[in-house]
Amino acid sequence: MSNSDTRTMSPLRFHKRFASLGSTFYTELQPSPIKSPYLIATSPPMLAEFNLSAEQMQTQEMIEIFSGNRTAPDSKPLAAVYSGHQFGVWAGQLGDGRAILLGELASKRKDVLHEIQLKGAGMTPYSRMGDGRAVLRSSIREFLCSEAMAGLGIPTTRALCLTGSDQYTMREMPEKTAIVTRTAPSFIRFGSFEHWYYNNQAEPLQQLADFVIQHYYPDLAQTDNPYQALLRAVVNKTADLVAQWQSVGFMHGVLNTDNMSILGLTLDYGPFGFMDGYDPAHICNHSDHQGRYSYQMQPRIGQWNCHALAQALLPLIGEVDSAQEALSCYTEQFERSYDRLMHAKFGLTTFMPEDQDIFNEYLELMAEAKTDFTIAFRQLGRLQIADQQNDHFLRDLFINRERLDQWLVNYRQRLQLENSQDLERQTSMNLTNPKYVLRNYLAQQAIERAEQKDFSEIHKLLSILAKPYDEQIEHEQYAQLPPDWATTLSVSCSS
Repeated sequence: MSNSDTRTMSPLRFHKRFASLGSTFYTELQPSPIKSPYLIATSPPMLAEFNLSAEQMQTQEMIEIFSGNRTAPDSKPLAAVYSGHQFGVWAGQLGDGRAILLGELASKRKDVLHEIQLKGAGMTPYSRMGDGRAVLRSSIREFLCSEAMAGLGIPTTRALCLTGSDQYTMREMPEKTAIVTRTAPSFIRFGSFEHWYYNNQAEPLQQLADFVIQHYYPDLAQTDNPYQALLRAVVNKTADLVAQWQSVGFMHGVLNTDNMSILGLTLDYGPFGFMDGYDPAHICNHSDHQGRYSYQMQPRIGQWNCHALAQALLPLIGEVDSAQEALSCYTEQFERSYDRLMHAKFGLTTFMPEDQDIFNEYLELMAEAKTDFTIAFRQLGRLQIADQQNDHFLRDLFINRERLDQWLVNYRQRLQLENSQDLERQTSMNLTNPKYVLRNYLAQQAIERAEQKDFSEIHKLLSILAKPYDEQIEHEQYAQLPPDWATTLSVSCSS
């Protein structure tokens, strides 16, 4: 079937708001067909969002649309251009090198549109040295983590479905190809603005900013300086996002400006990772030799990227002082968000000056013992104020037990100051300290089975990670410490 064949009874009706910006912002092109595509998995919440059924997604017609082998009516496939700083260095023009935007679909809330993008759909003019394909390994990771982050309540792009093929592409070795159909209100990035700024093109820079304000920040249009207000809004969203990452031990891995969403979404899942043994200096990206994107650096890099966006918007904002004023809210917003999240993680409902000492010492104890991040906070919720003889479930996680015991004395005293009740506190802590996260070894197990065309582990993880705060006793093994072999796993920019 040719990808230009539009004969279809598909329920998909695409809008083309981004395309309305004009061809300066993109290259119109068709996805490259892949051999004999098959559906691997779908996201039930996203199917519901677009009023699609699992049965519809199983049809050959829909499989071919979401693999790029057929073009749906009203779709205008395109690859967007953008630029960016990569590892702190200006990289010049980048763009959608393996992602093709089909258009926008209306959600069940009729006034809300979401862009639909095929990642791994073939070469574009922005592919540089790449082949435009995505391998099964990385596609599974992105599909699962997009939905896992949504389950955690963290802003993210989403994944509608995952399509596979027995067609191979070359990486370090031949690997099967796959396509993630991902969705977001917009995939516009910080680098989308940098592209026009560094090319000294004021008109498209303003056109893009006006487009973003009109469709995603309409309330800002009536402010005295809409472009300053846009920067401030994005800075606040970015600070909130990074605080949420830190609170669950998530590391993005490649926080380049072209991977930063103008909507404050987690964007582009490459060498990401969730913390196992707590190490604030941990680097999840094997390609990040300098540790620029380590866990502890993420708040600072989020701020650096906001400065890069401010530079790009400066011709529109006007005064440097106005841009600096918008930027200045980052630190306060991050600290406020992070502090609120940490109080929730420790089960505290009031705020006292000494709370930071309590938080920091627990993290120091965790770092000293390389205590598992997720387990350490989940287990903390089990603590009972009056039962000091039954703390083994926590003491077994730490090396310096004398220091932990003293910390527990201080923590219990702090809880008593606000008359904390065990059951109520545990319930609230379990709503902010997940039991299940997408650990690298869990993703790897799903990948290894999928390479043998057994997709059951993908489906199981998708179900578990949709409810990460629930006990799910029947899946207890997915909340355990990683096996020893998992310490040898590494992910890089090719992942």
